[in-house]
Amino acid sequence: MQTANEIFNAIMADPQNAAYTAAGIKPLYKIDPAARLLIISQAPSRNAQETESFWNDPSGDRLRDWMGVTREEFYETGRIGILPLDFYYPGKGKSGDLPPRKVFAEKWHAPLLKLMPHAELALLIGQYAQKYYLGKRRQRTLTATVQHYQDYLPQYFPLVHPSPLNYGWMKKNPWFEDQVVPDLRQRVRALI
Repeated sequence: MQTANEIFNAIMADPQNAAYTAAGIKPLYKIDPAARLLIISQAPSRNAQETESFWNDPSGDRLRDWMGVTREEFYETGRIGILPLDFYYPGKGKSGDLPPRKVFAEKWHAPLLKLMPHAELALLIGQYAQKYYLGKRRQRTLTATVQHYQDYLPQYFPLVHPSPLNYGWMKKNPWFEDQVVPDLRQRVRALI
């Protein structure tokens, strides 16, 4: 089994990441052997990449609120692993960030997951993470997948992305904050 440092160096040396490495940009993810909870999402935001701190933006503030954890608990407990589908900011699209690069997760998630043997629950944040990890088990829409989150427990907990771009979605779906968020907080608290 590869070590965390070996994998990190291999990611930096991968030709797919050459432009990032040449610009001095490091891959952004967090591996901890004691992690019991994983956060799997699309890719780091521009601010997260610039500050080299994942979920360091308004989306991260909202995600921590949903989880019921403080910044200190989120960053310092060692109980939370962070694995975006791409470890680099993909750039800006017409409505939000560009999608993660294809085959990136296929190449790097498996060896990194082996380094977190105690992970019990993965929060699948947004459509890309849900498509990758749930595949054909997903519902027809992201809303339906999130609404039926209990169908994927105890391994996965699908969530809408906490981006400010999704405030309208949350207003249209009050059941999310009324029913899903309290269950999420209880499960997160039990794991960390």
